[in-house]
Amino acid sequence: MGRLRDVAVLGAGVAGSSVAKALADKGWETVLIDRQTFPRHKVCGEFLSPESQRMLHALGLQETVASLQPSLIERARLFFGQERPLEIPLPGIALGVSRYALDLALHRAAQKSGVHVQTAATATSVYPDGEGYVIETRQGKESQIYHARAVIAAWGANRRSGLPGHRRKGAARNRYVGVKSHFAGVAPEPVVELYFFPGGYLGVSPIEGGLVNVAALLARNAFSHAEKTILDMIEAAVRRNPKLGQKLAFAVPVPGTQAAVAPIDFHRKPVVWDSIPHAGDAALLIPPLCGDGMSMALRSAQLCGSLADSYLRGEISLSRWEHEYARSIRREFKGPLRWGRFLQWLVGVPVMPRLLPAIGRLAPEWAFRLVQATRLKESDL
Repeated sequence: MGRLRDVAVLGAGVAGSSVAKALADKGWETVLIDRQTFPRHKVCGEFLSPESQRMLHALGLQETVASLQPSLIERARLFFGQERPLEIPLPGIALGVSRYALDLALHRAAQKSGVHVQTAATATSVYPDGEGYVIETRQGKESQIYHARAVIAAWGANRRSGLPGHRRKGAARNRYVGVKSHFAGVAPEPVVELYFFPGGYLGVSPIEGGLVNVAALLARNAFSHAEKTILDMIEAAVRRNPKLGQKLAFAVPVPGTQAAVAPIDFHRKPVVWDSIPHAGDAALLIPPLCGDGMSMALRSAQLCGSLADSYLRGEISLSRWEHEYARSIRREFKGPLRWGRFLQWLVGVPVMPRLLPAIGRLAPEWAFRLVQATRLKESDL
């Protein structure tokens, strides 16, 4: 029987790497496992909102992110058809940084704190035993078994648990597909731009190295099967918004940066705990239109990590951890999740692309407050 570790974190994205580092910083022997190899490109807006800065500081990751030389972003610009764009100032400085660079940097920061990182290894099963949990992993033809007192799932939105009796809550509705690619040849601005069109929207955000990240959320039934590749789908989206066509007229895709994910189901109910605690997108998925997904991943890592520390110290029971974690997630995420889904629905109403720009210009405070309603509040942090 292998040695008993304190914590195993399954999934090495933003939430998983952050919570693993946080627990290792507190002295717990931690292993971080992911089925992917890194660095790798992932569908993401690659936008660290102003709210995320406080959490990066609290997790000891601010210098790690700064070392990547992210782009600084000061405002958002929304395009609805041919209308003059709606400009919304951000409540602070946001950062544009690729997941290719960010995830690897977070792994290195976790390793520096003492985390054992194993990538390209799939957790095939997780089940409780007398001392905690047994995690079985497979890497090619090789298998390995880990024993840990606690396990945290941070494996993203579409992964199934290996725990007995697990069922994904809320069947995927196969409504949306997400695609992304990096582009060169676009003059970077300190602005994240969102372009809306029938069947979805597309974001253009500056990242490190003078590149821009182009990420789109597309309704499956609005795009034909003729778009065979990710770049085909992005090009089809570009054709639906003339302003977007102008923006990307001289854009050159960066080879190897394309990625896609499907299905995306924004109506999936939060799954904060299902035999083991969930963090990040595994717990809940906020519409990407809000641009606060990585901030919420960091916050869930903070909440889960703090309670995991108390559990490992013997200060609270497993059931108490579950109760307090679920209560904290509901308290801090209920409002942003509700308003984020409302905003996602609102931009899909056919008449809204014509009305929203005019409403935003006549009542800019209304537009700012609607966006703020989707964010984590400083009083919660």
